[in-house]
Amino acid sequence: MAPATRLGYHHLMNEKIPVEVQWLGLTEYEEAWNLQKELVAAGGNGAHQDRILLLEHPPVYTLGRSGREENLLLDDEGRRREGISVHWVDRGGDITYHGPGQLVGYPILDLKRLYRARGFHRPDLHLYLREIEETLITTLADFDIQGRRYEGYTGVWVDGDGGLLKIAAIGVKVSSRGISSHGFALNVDPNLNHFEGIIPCGIHEHGVTSIAQLLRQPVPVTDVIAPLIDAFSDAFHVDARFVMPSLST
Repeated sequence: MAPATRLGYHHLMNEKIPVEVQWLGLTEYEEAWNLQKELVAAGGNGAHQDRILLLEHPPVYTLGRSGREENLLLDDEGRRREGISVHWVDRGGDITYHGPGQLVGYPILDLKRLYRARGFHRPDLHLYLREIEETLITTLADFDIQGRRYEGYTGVWVDGDGGLLKIAAIGVKVSSRGISSHGFALNVDPNLNHFEGIIPCGIHEHGVTSIAQLLRQPVPVTDVIAPLIDAFSDAFHVDARFVMPSLST
């Protein structure tokens, strides 16, 4: 049996599953959401290529299945002034913010195949979330930032001047056929003031931060892509590689 990974799980496969990585740049939220649904449907029909969509969104608040409207603090006029749209979506979790300067990742993976190849009888959603966190923690380490988990919460956190701060949010969906969608959002250099219009993930007691704020210098989102792809490959034991960008299945 192969050695355990840092998470304590065993990989039982010799060949790594290929995962295509597409950089879509700045993409409207609804356009990316529709693309995810198309890809998930294709996977359900057996025509699936595991991939990760990496992109930025124009300013948007999204509320997941556990979303509570009282956590949306900025009123209609304020949102119009800031150019922030709102979407209720089918991922897990409460409310979050996406905007330029934030690296958003949507892994569209056949989790049944991925985890079966590693010796699991069925997809392990808990492990899936932990491996997304591991990907982000490893990515942050490339910038000499120590990210960590926070017991009882999903996402990645850092110890900052204001105490414990959230630097990455995670909210996912897995179809009945085991195809994942939605994913993670890593704060690279977004407008952090836009987080003041919500109670992020419904958590009152902790603020948010970004790579740029911690390093006290601007950081382009594109500088984070290569480290993140390497970290994803390592955490999921796959072969993630760039392909040409596309907005079609």
